[in-house]
Amino acid sequence: MTMQKIIPLLLILLVMSACSALKDSSPLSLGSFTENSVTVSIQLEEQSNGSFFLAATFTPMPGGHLYSKDIPLTGVDGLGRPTLLELSANSSLAALGALIESVPAKEPDTEPKALLVYPPGPVTLRLPVQLPPGGGWVLEQIKVTYMACDDIGCKPPVMGKTVEVRIPQADALK
Repeated sequence: MTMQKIIPLLLILLVMSACSALKDSSPLSLGSFTENSVTVSIQLEEQSNGSFFLAATFTPMPGGHLYSKDIPLTGVDGLGRPTLLELSANSSLAALGALIESVPAKEPDTEPKALLVYPPGPVTLRLPVQLPPGGGWVLEQIKVTYMACDDIGCKPPVMGKTVEVRIPQADALK
């Protein structure tokens, strides 16, 4: 068999494997990066009822914590920044609800009390989404915001960082 025939066959097998992983409820990894002492991993998760979540797991440095998705974008009295997963303005995905956090944020021991923090360690945010129509894959731009701190200090915030990912269209998963 020639390389011209093998490469398209391998691409078909790769797409089939990715779709199969989703149907088995295994998350489909869409991308990851590390910036300012936080590793962010973005996945697409399919639930048993056929609904989908765009998920981002934010893992700060050991001993580090992140701030609640519910604090203002500019922080509280200028302190902290929210942990967010957002669709871009021209996204072909449709958000079907609010962000869901894997762990609840807590009121800090010190002032300002409104500066809600997640416990040290990873936090996953999930956004219920509707996949775009069609049978292929599309490029999407996902935005993330976060700020990590520990007992020594805080890292600079990452604000609205655009992450390009490939998303399957709805019919690509049938």
